Amino acid sequence: MAMDPPTVTHQENKITVGKDGKPHLYETSGVRTARAKLEANLARYRPEKPFDSGIRLVVKWLFWSKTERPGTYRITRPDTDNLQKMLKDCMTRCGFWTDDALVASEIVEKFWNDVPGIWIRIEVLHEANKRTV
Repeated sequence: MAMDPPTVTHQENKITVGKDGKPHLYETSGVRTARAKLEANLARYRPEKPFDSGIRLVVKWLFWSKTERPGTYRITRPDTDNLQKMLKDCMTRCGFWTDDALVASEIVEKFWNDVPGIWIRIEVLHEANKRTV
């Protein structure tokens, strides 16, 4: 997906205390905007039928920079686990799979690149790979 990947993550949600004295989590406008942007781009690639068996999710986050050399790893924030959390939530909402618990294997990398975007590959984990111990 050619796009400027969001750098706002799920971790940036805020907490407020309600009239009942209990804490309540809410999304900031930045998180809402990032989620909407991801979902709008992902919707174009939604599979006809959601995956319903084990899968491997391979994701390459590609960020643009004036100063960094394309193809080098990005070793600054945001963290890959925070990026992945929002992406997988959005993929679930867009109907890529029946449950994100089906993601049994993940390979995640983030790079500097001339063209920003998110490269995603979903691989089905075949039944032949299962074994009983």
